[in-house]
Amino acid sequence: MVGEKFTLMQYSVSAVLGLIEAGQFVIPEIQRQFVWKRSQVRDLIDSLYNGYPTGYIITWKNPDVQTKDGTMANGKHVLIDGQQRITALMAAVSGLEVLDEDFNRGRIKIAFNPLTDDPTKRFAVQDASHLKDKKWIPDISELFKPDFRQRAFENEYARTNEGVDLDELSETLLKLKGVVNRQIGVIELDHFLDIDEVTEIFIRINSKGTPLSQSDFVMSKMASDTAHGGNMLRKVVDYFCHLAVKPDFYPQMIKDKEFENSEFLQKICWLAKDNEDMRFSKQHTVIM
Repeated sequence: MVGEKFTLMQYSVSAVLGLIEAGQFVIPEIQRQFVWKRSQVRDLIDSLYNGYPTGYIITWKNPDVQTKDGTMANGKHVLIDGQQRITALMAAVSGLEVLDEDFNRGRIKIAFNPLTDDPTKRFAVQDASHLKDKKWIPDISELFKPDFRQRAFENEYARTNEGVDLDELSETLLKLKGVVNRQIGVIELDHFLDIDEVTEIFIRINSKGTPLSQSDFVMSKMASDTAHGGNMLRKVVDYFCHLAVKPDFYPQMIKDKEFENSEFLQKICWLAKDNEDMRFSKQHTVIM
């Protein structure tokens, strides 16, 4: 009798972010394009604030991680679904920059109004109006920093917003900070599954999403091999394909300073010369 090929688990938002920071959850796509609309990031935070379910993320135990004695540790977990949600959390809560579809790096800042009675106007994607209106906290990531001093923040907020009930404000801020304690469902696929079966599982449980291709999976596996520079190799493949389709992507690509300073830039930069045939020769390795 064949048993389940997965384990159903729950992690808090803070635990997931901590596992990513520790390298236990491998998310190579964090360095790839973030395709969610900013409003979707806002809606995710609002759902967590209200305690609504936000869907499962799917991980696969990496079967290729070895311990020093040569045995398989299976310590890392490759994320195969949910990278947009995780990236959104890292952007809004942890305050990290993301790459958009044109590989421009920037912040996504979510503003919060603790005084509103209208639940549809509690969160917003930050714009200039939220910087001017003192009712708004323009960037919620400030509240999640380790050195955040809530009492001092509340006093300053009350000073600029006359008539604020400090007890209500404190309760609302604590509820917002409680977002990191919300639970996220994690489907952990067993390490003995091969890529074909993992792909089939993904398609079946996420039929409304974008089907996971084997190329996506290979890219994730490649990036998870940190011992052999897998993330840089993943970038080479990613950037090569991007340049082949869109040669004028070159100026955006070299914004990635790590890649620009690597040995690989000169190997693919010839693709930016869209008037040349795609021939592999020494002349194509000259830096532009």
